[in-house]
Amino acid sequence: MENKLQLKDILTIDLKNAMKSKDTISKNTIQSLRASILQYEIDNNIVLDKDDTKLVDIIATEQKKRYDALEQFKKSDREDLINQTLKEIEIISKYLPKQLTDEELIQQVNTIIKMEAATSIKDMGKVMKVAKEQLGNTVNGKRLADCIKQQLSKEVN
Repeated sequence: MENKLQLKDILTIDLKNAMKSKDTISKNTIQSLRASILQYEIDNNIVLDKDDTKLVDIIATEQKKRYDALEQFKKSDREDLINQTLKEIEIISKYLPKQLTDEELIQQVNTIIKMEAATSIKDMGKVMKVAKEQLGNTVNGKRLADCIKQQLSKEVN
């Protein structure tokens, strides 16, 4: 966010706008994000500021919860919940760093594989650890793991 406002301020403004426009899904999603941030602050007896990467980590965790729930809803064939969860994921994405494209992800993963001298799927753990540190919240963990598996499998063949 290259905005002068803090992420928490942006959430507050967006919450007010969602309430004014009677956008229930946005309102509930933003309230959920704010509640998670507040709970973290209370649990750790701290106040997160705009430079705190933990804010983004908390929001990314909330998004991951939605992705996990989405898988369950798809298995249950609950179209109503699938649509609502997809909308929530879209809303949460606005507060996260821009996600890497597939091409960018493959390029980054291949660079890390070369850097770590990884040669097989057995090296997945060390590649994943370095990739998570370098790429942070610019990629979903499952997507990252799938990409690393795919690239390490190519190395073997």
